[in-house]
Order: sequence, then structure tokens, then C-alpha cells
Amino acid sequence: MKINIAVKPCSTIVNKTGGWRTFKPNFSYDKCISCGLCSRICPEGCIVMKNLKQYEKLKPITDYNYCKGCGLCAEECPAKAVIMEKEEK
Repeated sequence: MKINIAVKPCSTIVNKTGGWRTFKPNFSYDKCISCGLCSRICPEGCIVMKNLKQYEKLKPITDYNYCKGCGLCAEECPAKAVIMEKEEK
């Protein structure tokens, strides 16, 4: 019996996959240099750069419904503005 376990690309938009995450990214907007690398490197595309009223430059916003907590954003952030914190459920 053959079972196809692969999913189509971008299928997580349909399936909210953030529920099984152990760690989640928290952003320090004061350290953030608004380079946008976190949003470009996110494999699920759940980080977007948005204009927040209290800041001049764009800042990252995470959609935790789809974030899997992989930590790539924290690993690649040049300003170390992303901290992976254990998520309390």
C-alpha cells in the first residue's frame, strides 16, 4: 500500500500548523533594524513587515497560526532582535 505523505507547496495557508509549535519568535522592535531578512527567510511566509505607528520603519509581525517555531528568523537576524521563547499552552 502506497501512502503519499508529501503535501503541495503553500498548503499550510489552508492548514493552521502553529498549534504544535514549542518555541515562538518574539521580536525586540528597539533592536530591529528593519532589514526584512526575517520575513524573506521564513519558510512558511508567516512574518510580514508592517508599519507600526510608534516606529518610523517597517517592523516584523508574525502570524502565529502558521508559525512552526523553526527559529530560522532568530538564527539569521543580523541585529539579534528575534528571541525564541518557550511557548506556554
